[in-house]
Amino acid sequence: MHNERFTLTARPEGRLGPDHFTKVDEDLGPLQDGKARVRVVYVSLDPAMRGWVSPSTDSYIPPVQLGETMRSLGVGVVEESRTDACKPGDWVTGMTGWTRYLDVMPGQLTVVPKLAKIEDYIGVLGLPGATAYHGLVTEGRAAAGETLCITGAAGSVGSLVGQIGKSLGLRVIGIAGTQEKCDWLTKELGFDAALNYRTDDLDKGLKAFAPDGINLHFENVGGKPFKAALRNMAPFGRMVFCGFISAYNGGPVEDVPDMTAIVRKRLTIKGFAMPDHYASFPAIFQELGKLMMQGKLKYRLDIEDGLENAPAVLDKLFEGTNSGKLVVRVSDL
Repeated sequence: MHNERFTLTARPEGRLGPDHFTKVDEDLGPLQDGKARVRVVYVSLDPAMRGWVSPSTDSYIPPVQLGETMRSLGVGVVEESRTDACKPGDWVTGMTGWTRYLDVMPGQLTVVPKLAKIEDYIGVLGLPGATAYHGLVTEGRAAAGETLCITGAAGSVGSLVGQIGKSLGLRVIGIAGTQEKCDWLTKELGFDAALNYRTDDLDKGLKAFAPDGINLHFENVGGKPFKAALRNMAPFGRMVFCGFISAYNGGPVEDVPDMTAIVRKRLTIKGFAMPDHYASFPAIFQELGKLMMQGKLKYRLDIEDGLENAPAVLDKLFEGTNSGKLVVRVSDL
């Protein structure tokens, strides 16, 4: 059986792109006893991948080594099995990497029930959903009646944070990068308000929406949106940090915001990463499943076809041109 995969062959100093990867064509031998062969259907493209290719070991996950298959989340179908852990036709999810096929040991990937669309397991019932729910509910301690602000609000995580927040009785304002995204947030997802950080006066908009300040802020972006949120926090507000995509590519550093607000307003600032919380995933997905059945969660995927296009498509994340969760379709179900 022929396989195609992409390995990391150079570490970027700025943007991560095609020049940093090499395509490997190979023939797969017979499947070994105790393993299963998986055909990948979708792979996820995420801002965190820029950090995964950094040489730094001072992070929540070791860096991808040069010559290794590029790390990514994915979903796939078991094609052949020599283990009792799964059978042909099973759907599986986990760290597949940028490859068409992979042979896995029991427990390396998770078998998921066919109760939803397979792509849901890379979105609302995957890492974005788990991140949104855990960050908002567990880390953020969201409470009904509070005012919630989200940067990167039209992204894979932010869009779910806002909808979960609405289901819990919060007032929600999102910050995004285009008018189309802002309209999607308010007209389709039920956000109370949305601001375009490229064209709107963020301070004016946040003050109008939250004259008494923001109680809970969910940060995905950094830069200008973060600074505006910090200036408009309520006393004893909480800021939960999921990502800082504006800084991932090593571009110019913007002026440091007035951090004295942390003391003046007695703010709580908390960063988190989901690999620390895998044990919570089953309970989280139960709650997300309930919200889906109640029609309280909408989600959209930005699907690009062809594994060979993954290295170039990554740039959509950092340009902000993706519309929803960015994935690459590797094969048909």
